[in-house]
Amino acid sequence: MKLFDNTEVAFSLKSNAELLRANFLYKMIQNQALVRIGSAITNFALKANLPVTGIIRATVFNHFCGGVTEEDCIPTINKLHSKGVSSVLDYSVEGKEAESEFDETLAKVLKVINFGKVNKAIPFAVFKPTGLGRFALFQKITEKEALTAAEEVEWQRVKERFDIIGKAAHEKGFPLLVDGEESWMQDAADAVVEDLMLRYNQERPLVFNTLQMYRHDRLDYLKALNERALEKGFFIGMKVVRGAYMEKERERAEEKGYESPICIDKRATDENFDAAALYMMDRPNMALFAGTHNEHSTYLVMDWAKKYGIDKKDKNLWFGQLYGMSDNISFNLSNAGYNVAKYLPFGPVKDVMPYLIRRAEENTSVAGQTSRELDLISAERSRRKK
Repeated sequence: MKLFDNTEVAFSLKSNAELLRANFLYKMIQNQALVRIGSAITNFALKANLPVTGIIRATVFNHFCGGVTEEDCIPTINKLHSKGVSSVLDYSVEGKEAESEFDETLAKVLKVINFGKVNKAIPFAVFKPTGLGRFALFQKITEKEALTAAEEVEWQRVKERFDIIGKAAHEKGFPLLVDGEESWMQDAADAVVEDLMLRYNQERPLVFNTLQMYRHDRLDYLKALNERALEKGFFIGMKVVRGAYMEKERERAEEKGYESPICIDKRATDENFDAAALYMMDRPNMALFAGTHNEHSTYLVMDWAKKYGIDKKDKNLWFGQLYGMSDNISFNLSNAGYNVAKYLPFGPVKDVMPYLIRRAEENTSVAGQTSRELDLISAERSRRKK
């Protein structure tokens, strides 16, 4: 039996009822039309304040999220950690515009850093760049447009929020992941995160940026960043993922008439991901958080770790998957002795819906992902009946 085929280990925390719910959800997600219609209806119902929160919470929210608050997540964090799987508490509120909302996200991230420092089950804090500032502002800077005087002041506040988090992470020695977003705002975010690396990654990789490897330019970016890091003397931390905005990226490129930043096909994306992981593992100044649901890539990273003499528990090598997905990878990796973390989103149901809809769309667009989940669930249900 291959490591990731062991469903007894994969679903050791799931009751029969939870397996049934997972089976139901993935069968729904398998239907692209249903996902589109369901997403539209859910968005409408929430905006109209219809009483659907309870239904959402009992189904898709509870499967993919830890709770509404950090405290809600504690039972799940403890449960996961009982099997050696850590949690990355992710305040998954998106699309905010007000300064007070950005300050609230800042407070949440600082709280997670303090919470994580005394809880071994939480190895990283995480945030999205647009959790700390307006998307349009990041976009304007990425597109090299001149800022107004008011926007200059606003951008300064955004950079200050980044630095407050970076400084807190550095003072407590607590690693920090910064998520990747759409290509048309990412350059501005990359510049701010690189500045954090320059300041706070002097002794070790503490601040991690994110590379979305469905972008064909990201390997070149990583190599150029490494040249700057070697020249200036800082370590690089990177969460390497395939990416979460593919349809949106392609549609915008077609609509605006520019070359799509997305790889030509899935095979090219897979090769790009593997090339980035290999490049990083061969360099002692880098730390890799391999965020992947791809079994082949995970096996490759495990093989390279052996080849380069990287210990399974080396703090500069982590594997990560999203909560509610790919338990066969997470729990079997942990059972084999590797560092593994689940991204555990939390936040008010209404505010977390964009995240949940993206998860559903991502599962429908990745060939074989949902079928694999259903096959594993079916195998485990059959095993339990014996």
